[in-house]
Amino acid sequence: MDYLRRFSKPISQLLVLVLLTAWGYVPVAKAGIIGTETVINAEHAQQQREQLHSLLNRDHVRSYLAARGVDPSYVQARVDSLTDAEVDTLANRLDRLPAGGDLLTIALIAFVVLVILDAVGVTDIFPFIKSKKKR
Repeated sequence: MDYLRRFSKPISQLLVLVLLTAWGYVPVAKAGIIGTETVINAEHAQQQREQLHSLLNRDHVRSYLAARGVDPSYVQARVDSLTDAEVDTLANRLDRLPAGGDLLTIALIAFVVLVILDAVGVTDIFPFIKSKKKR
């Protein structure tokens, strides 16, 4: 019995010290209400991120990047590291870009080329242009 009393005090002190130390490292869980807008924004950002990934996984985009010395896996990692706001900005810019270029610019260039060809005498499309060969 004496043996037990002699070791019980240091063991109990050590046990109290361990419990107090462990209690200080216990993480505290906090619960809160998540708004609907937050969930929708997170899903929208995830969809935009997947859209960027699918764009960057296209063969012609990968070959274009590889021709310029950019590793496609590096680009994928960079897209993953973007914040939700940056992904939204990038996706919105890509959506606003014209798919095949500006149609008006292409039509104007084609018209100018045809006028030049008609003036030189290669074609005879426009009757109001007097070519050198007709004279």
